[in-house]
Amino acid sequence: MGLNPAAIVAFGFILAQSQTQDCRQTPRTESPPPAAPAPTQPSGDVITTEDGARVQVQVVVTNLEVPWSLAFAPDGRLFVTERPGRVRIINIAGGTSELALTLDDTFAQGEAGVLGLALDPAFASSRFVYVYYTARAGNGAVNRVVRYREVGGRLGERVVLLDGIPADTIHDGGRIRFGPDGLLYVSTGDAASMPLAQSLGSLAGKILRLNRDGTSPAANPFGSPVYSYGHRNPQGFDWHPGTGELWASEHGPTGNDEINVVRAGANYGWPVIQANQMMAGMLAPVAFFPTAIAPSGASFARGRAVPQFENNLFVAALRGLHLLRVRIDPAASGRIVAQERLLDQRYGRIRDVISGPDGFLYFCTNNRDGRGVPGASDDLIARITPAP
Repeated sequence: MGLNPAAIVAFGFILAQSQTQDCRQTPRTESPPPAAPAPTQPSGDVITTEDGARVQVQVVVTNLEVPWSLAFAPDGRLFVTERPGRVRIINIAGGTSELALTLDDTFAQGEAGVLGLALDPAFASSRFVYVYYTARAGNGAVNRVVRYREVGGRLGERVVLLDGIPADTIHDGGRIRFGPDGLLYVSTGDAASMPLAQSLGSLAGKILRLNRDGTSPAANPFGSPVYSYGHRNPQGFDWHPGTGELWASEHGPTGNDEINVVRAGANYGWPVIQANQMMAGMLAPVAFFPTAIAPSGASFARGRAVPQFENNLFVAALRGLHLLRVRIDPAASGRIVAQERLLDQRYGRIRDVISGPDGFLYFCTNNRDGRGVPGASDDLIARITPAP
């Protein structure tokens, strides 16, 4: 469906129903209305960071319905999940949007729904797209990892790779990404059942690692999909471009949100320890936040589009209403040298952040998730570029 690129820089989908304050949503199975033209956007905020980077925010997509995960294809198209039950493909340069998939069995209540999305490392030839979502199952729900093939802007040839991941209206984890090893990593929450995080027989409260066909790699530490355990609700992770270390963000109970360096077979303590507590056989985080920021998507900045950002970790903060910038010492494992809150109180609840193929950071908001205060253009996707 085409939009008017002379009047807008992206597409929109206007929320069709109100959402309650406890973030409950009714599963949406009907076809959504066509993408609506968005108003012309202002040039955006210009900010100067603590170390002198001068950058600006450009809004590129507006009027989304709770976008959860962003992933760029090699051809520059942006794939986006919307938590109530959809996957969209956006051509930012052309000003067009395609509804690629509607998941009619989505369990979109509370924090559950269509969450993570990743494109195959060989997407240009395979066209494989991987989705993590919460599905209705009997009287309850499960989380699933499902693979599709993209053809002509539509997702089809569905294959369920991993099923039966515990689900609930809270703590579903949901981020999926391919690692430098070519394997698929999946973050799962404890599904509101804390003991599951310590149980190696459960897929809840874990970071999982899968082959592309959903089987468990032979090198996994426990002979199962489990890569690490003792997690409460991890919703963001990425690999340091220089060191290859896996860094992850994790929601704490009431405060004590964490940033961890994740290692194969390690136990991160939940619910036995949290924050700076210590216990033999369990790893403490490299950073924690006594006052909740609700960290979600996390990505390292790649390239030198903004030289000061290179190899910095950026974390989307929901309750914190900012984009957290974390500067890391490349010569010392897990050592953070500085933290900075960017866009503080400017855009509301930020859900995901990724490094685009142009080297700019892209982030999306979740102000229409029932816990935020949506503005006229929410939910939106914006990018951070050098200021002129």
